[in-house]
Amino acid sequence: MAKDWQELTRLTQGATITVERVKLASSGIAIEGSFELPALARLSAEDQVFVMAFVKCHGSIKDMEKFFGISYPTVKNRLQRIGANFSFVENFPTPPATNEDDNVLAELEKGGISVDEALRRLQR
Repeated sequence: MAKDWQELTRLTQGATITVERVKLASSGIAIEGSFELPALARLSAEDQVFVMAFVKCHGSIKDMEKFFGISYPTVKNRLQRIGANFSFVENFPTPPATNEDDNVLAELEKGGISVDEALRRLQR
């Protein structure tokens, strides 16, 4: 399987790939449509190996230096370059507290309600 991905990566030379059919090997069920490859699968084979090694090294840059025989700055630069390929979930700002939220917190502070009750009310 790994050789198949390496060959696919070599053939496409970094061009965008769209998957049109996915088959679940265990059940034989096939799904057709237009699917984008996951971000990790869109990396070059070399970058995929680098990411797998980083995970295998538990994120230790020192271990990566030893494993690949490269310097700390080289590991950091490569991780930065690879990381630039990924978009992460954006944090959405917490909506401003309402007067009702302030009342719940004031009641909690006075000991009028439990923490669990305050959380329940604030999660509405």
